[in-house]
Amino acid sequence: MKINSVLVTGGAGFIGSNFVQHCLDNDPDMKIYIIDSLTYAANILNVPKSDRVELYYGSIVHSTFLLKELIEKVDAVVHFAAESAVSRSVLDNKIFVETDVIGTMTLAEIALKSKIKKFIHISSSEVYGTAKGDCSMNEKQLLEPCSPYAGAKCAADRLIFSYWYTYKFPAIIVRPFNNYGPGQHLEKVVPKFIVQSLLESPMTISGDGEAERDWLYVEDNCEAIFKILTQSEEFDHGEVFNVGTGVASCVNDIATYIEALFREKGIYVKKEYVDSRPGQVKRHIADFSKIQQRYGWSPRTSLDAGLRKTINWYKNNENIWHHQLHLMHTYIFENGGKRVCY
Repeated sequence: MKINSVLVTGGAGFIGSNFVQHCLDNDPDMKIYIIDSLTYAANILNVPKSDRVELYYGSIVHSTFLLKELIEKVDAVVHFAAESAVSRSVLDNKIFVETDVIGTMTLAEIALKSKIKKFIHISSSEVYGTAKGDCSMNEKQLLEPCSPYAGAKCAADRLIFSYWYTYKFPAIIVRPFNNYGPGQHLEKVVPKFIVQSLLESPMTISGDGEAERDWLYVEDNCEAIFKILTQSEEFDHGEVFNVGTGVASCVNDIATYIEALFREKGIYVKKEYVDSRPGQVKRHIADFSKIQQRYGWSPRTSLDAGLRKTINWYKNNENIWHHQLHLMHTYIFENGGKRVCY
């Protein structure tokens, strides 16, 4: 099915902006409209400059007239826009429900009354909670979100499914595992470790550092979503697809890996352990066999290659991320009034 134009919500965010660039690189004719509320997590400098890209400032919660106008222009919607930080959801959970749930419902209601061919909802592996033992997580696993962020994403995920079930809404749900790569906000663990190393300050690790994640290079994720956007058919509507690598590495391993890569450059960094982060799951690992069988997608980028590319980007683009330094850490107040930094 040919997609001539697409609305990307949250297209100034980390994954959204990388996805826009992927579309530009892989379809010479596609027109891309972006709507983004340009919160702290967005970065307008990440938005690709092209005459095929139009960026609009607006909220998926409140900008209903703008959304209606944009959706009438496009064949498809790829919905990235969300509040997306586990620690911040512990600090201020109301905005997560407003954006991730109410915003998704607002967008879906408008799209339902349009003629779009596809609505791709970007969910999250966080909806699963913690993996059971050594088992990988497939799309049929019970959803057990462990943080307000995960709970809000889970609600939006199931809301979109209900729109497909009830209204035959042309929706497909994608659950990416932990993305990293160029342009990610410094509050996330991989860019935080990289920038701390570039500044020759200690890498701060929450808890014991043994929490395991399935680390997915963002370009691989964008390729998977692009395949779903351009290749899926009606029988895929209502389906859920995991996007991951099938390999889990703990935070300590990531820190050690980054430490070794910097040592190659003559930079020696230390590790510093801080309090455990509330709402953190112990282990994530993807079973991506469904998308592999349906679309022939597999991750292309090894952890070594992905981290090297990411380090090089942060090394060469300080002008883009330097203003985020004061947002690298999240502060929350635990029961009893204790102020904790993550």
